Amino acid sequence: HEDILFCCFTGRLKCYSLHLGILPLTVLVLVFFCFVCLSLRSQEWGHPGAVNRKAYPQPRVLTPTRTDVLVLTPWLAPIIWEGTFDIDTLNEQFRLRNTTIGLTVFAVKKYVVFLKLFLETAEQHFMVGHKVIYYVFTDRPADVPQVPLGAGRRLVVLTVRNYTRWQDVSMHRMEVISHFSEQRFRHEVDYLVCADVDMKFRDHVGVEILSALFGTLHPGFYRSRRESFTYERRPQSQAYIPWDQGDFYYMGAFFGGSVVEVHHLTKACHQAMVEDQANGIEAVWHDESHLNKYLLYHKPTKVLSPEYMWDQQLLGWPSIMKKLRYVAVPKNHQAIRN
Repeated sequence: HEDILFCCFTGRLKCYSLHLGILPLTVLVLVFFCFVCLSLRSQEWGHPGAVNRKAYPQPRVLTPTRTDVLVLTPWLAPIIWEGTFDIDTLNEQFRLRNTTIGLTVFAVKKYVVFLKLFLETAEQHFMVGHKVIYYVFTDRPADVPQVPLGAGRRLVVLTVRNYTRWQDVSMHRMEVISHFSEQRFRHEVDYLVCADVDMKFRDHVGVEILSALFGTLHPGFYRSRRESFTYERRPQSQAYIPWDQGDFYYMGAFFGGSVVEVHHLTKACHQAMVEDQANGIEAVWHDESHLNKYLLYHKPTKVLSPEYMWDQQLLGWPSIMKKLRYVAVPKNHQAIRN
C-alpha cells in the first residue's frame, strides 16, 4: 500500500514537472505570436510603435535640392516642388500619427460628369497608403458613380442645393465647408484638402502638401509681379488688396490644412462675401478673391508650386515643371456652366 502511494505521489511529481516544463515554452510561443500580430496590425495604419527605418541620402546643408526655383517664403514656409522632399520619410512620419485626410469636392449640376474621373485618378495618386474620406457635395446624389476604393478609404455623399449662377455655387462652397468643418469634419479627419471636381490627378499628390494651412500658386501668375495679380482692387469690397501688397496669387481650386485652420479660412471668406452682398458688390473672382485676401494676412504654412494646379492645354509643359500632379480636364466651360 505504501509502495502504491509512493508511486502515485512520484507520478504526480513527474506530471507537475512535465507541466512546468511546457508552460514557459507555451507562454513564449503565445507572446511571440501576439507580438507578430500586433506588429503587422500596427504597420497597417501607422501605429506609433511601428517605425520602419530605412537608408536615405543625407541632406547637405551647403547643397540645395533646387536652385532654379524659390523653395522658401520670407515667412519661412516651404514651397513644395519635385526634388524638395523625401516622400518615404514623410509617409512614415504621417503614418506614425495615424493621419486621416478628408478630400472635399463639389459636383453640382452638370459638374457631376467629372466625378468619376476625379475619384478614379484620386485612388491612383492621392494620399496613397493613407486613410482618406472623400466628401462629395452634390445636388444629384443618385448620379454619384460607384468607384472601387482601396483599404482605409471611403466615400461620403452630402446633399447640397444648387444655384442658378455658377458663381453662387462656387461662393457657397465656403459656407458649406465652414459649417461641416465645425459640425462633422473635426470629428472624422485630421486634415482637409478642398479641390475642384473638373480636374484629375495625373501624378503623386501625398502628405508632402499637408500642413496647418496651405495654398497653391496659380499657374497663370507664378512668374508675375504683384501688380499683375488679378486681386480685387476696389476698396468697397472685403476682398480688396492694394496695388503695393501681395505675396503670391493663389488658386481657389486647391487649398487646405488642418480642420481648425480650414474652418477659420472658410468662415472668414463666407462672412466677407455676405458683407459684400449686403453692400451690393461682388469680388472680381468671387471666393478666390476672398481666399487671396485671407492668405495675404494669414500666411500659409506651406505653399504648393504650380505642379499641384496646372492646365497643360493652355500652358504646355515647361521644363521647370518636373511633374504635373493635378491638372485641368479639357472642357467647354460655357456648356458646363449653363
